[in-house]
Amino acid sequence: MEIFLLYFLFINVIVFILAGYDKYKARKNKRRIPENTLFFLQFIGGTPGLLTAMLIFRHKTSKTSFIVKFAVILAIQIAFIITFLNYKK
Repeated sequence: MEIFLLYFLFINVIVFILAGYDKYKARKNKRRIPENTLFFLQFIGGTPGLLTAMLIFRHKTSKTSFIVKFAVILAIQIAFIITFLNYKK
């Protein structure tokens, strides 16, 4: 269980830093981090980190397509967790 928690912490810190860095690059008109990279990290457990970065840095919050994709991944994760918890009973 400790390994899972360390992984969860690690992936969320990484996605938070990358989203902040992407916002920095956006302001400087530099090459950006691909959205698919952020979505992959979100999908493998980085949802809280990406959401926190979006709120703190106001990053991608006005881009509807990003919000929709974020919400779809979140819904998939919630469905997976509910299924997993019901299966364990």
